[in-house]
Amino acid sequence: MTTHKALTLAAGTGFVVFWSCGFIGARWGTQYTNAFDLLAWRFLVAGAIAAAVLAIRRPRISRRDLVTQAWMAFLTQFVYLGLIFTGIDHGITAGVTALIGSLQPLLIATVAGPLLGERVSRRQWVGLLLGLAGVALVVADDLHAGHGSALLFLLPIGGLLGLVAGTCLDRLRKPATTSLDALAVQSLVSAILFAALAASTGRMSVPADPGFYGAVFWLVLLATGGGWGLYLVNLKLSGATRISSLLYLVPPTTMVFAFLLFHETIGGLAVVGMLVCAAAVLLIRLGQQVRCGDGGTPVAGSAGESRLACVHRGAARGEQPDRAAAATRRRNPAHVLRDSRPAVRGAGQPAADE
Repeated sequence: MTTHKALTLAAGTGFVVFWSCGFIGARWGTQYTNAFDLLAWRFLVAGAIAAAVLAIRRPRISRRDLVTQAWMAFLTQFVYLGLIFTGIDHGITAGVTALIGSLQPLLIATVAGPLLGERVSRRQWVGLLLGLAGVALVVADDLHAGHGSALLFLLPIGGLLGLVAGTCLDRLRKPATTSLDALAVQSLVSAILFAALAASTGRMSVPADPGFYGAVFWLVLLATGGGWGLYLVNLKLSGATRISSLLYLVPPTTMVFAFLLFHETIGGLAVVGMLVCAAAVLLIRLGQQVRCGDGGTPVAGSAGESRLACVHRGAARGEQPDRAAAATRRRNPAHVLRDSRPAVRGAGQPAADE
């Protein structure tokens, strides 16, 4: 499973980097226009690319999966991004917004057990709380009084709940749509929603400054294609709790980008917070169960468990399935081979082809 672990690591790292780019693009783009206008242009461009992708691929998406992707677009893009950008547009600082966003792992962990069937261990709970403390350190300098009405904070909180709801919806319904097709459908739906919102509120415009369109393409390529695309990939590879834990690394990563691009300074407290966040994510992801390539149930439980939830190609502990046995089973479905591994014999389950 070395390849799978390397893929999971690369997908997680890329997700943190590209998701952070969304905050940088938001700061860049809102220098030229309002949040609704920026989001409308972002998804109009992304939607045009998505339409071309779908026209070329011509995927066969079931009605159930199509409805799921439409709801995902509404919750994780229209609600989340719309409310987050609106809050920033009305004066909520990026630091406070990041702190509110960092509550997502805790909310995901709270509902993961009873709703998603994803077990959250005591070690992971400690990591989740530690990560929250790390983010608090990173944004401590931004937490000061006088940011306007307290009701404004309902905006990023509402956006956070939208992202949590969308994440849980994906894990509950487990659509068969590929990550690329899912992203394309969601981008098309979001383009319609944001364009309608900007037009109906009279905020749709055609900015003349080239810098605006630079920000739009930054958001389309890095935030939508990279950030949201890898969010969907990580949901399949790692599950809701672990992908949410990576959000702890987004605020400090964003600060590094802001330092490099906008010459914002990073204080000593923020550096300590970054280290705490890194330790938290390591604690949460330590001993991560191997999952099927399609994001299904873990291949094998922890030591002492006598179940085999799903056997994937490549199998647990690097074992390859017996090709001859698989061929025999295909020729004679009535012939059931028993896996020789103790865990499987204890469970009384036959070996699987895939």
